[in-house]
Amino acid sequence: MAASRLPPAALSLKQFLQRQKVLCLYRTLLRTIRLVPNEADRQYLTSWARDEFKRNSGAKEEDAIRMMVSQGNLHLQELQRTLQLAKS
Repeated sequence: MAASRLPPAALSLKQFLQRQKVLCLYRTLLRTIRLVPNEADRQYLTSWARDEFKRNSGAKEEDAIRMMVSQGNLHLQELQRTLQLAKS
């Protein structure tokens, strides 16, 4: 029987894809926050996003992570809409 070449802590495909979704959300959120015109608001939102992601970084349950990602996407869409309204 051949031994696996993967280290014991390797992520499954599902976990890897979920991790990529979280990282993509985080990057997109930070890029969107950079568009906020007020410096104080930008700092607050950056700090808030960083704290939320750090606080939930230990989550292991797939359903909970999926729920947090969809909640984060809603926050992102709301921020994007607000920025669009501010430009108008």
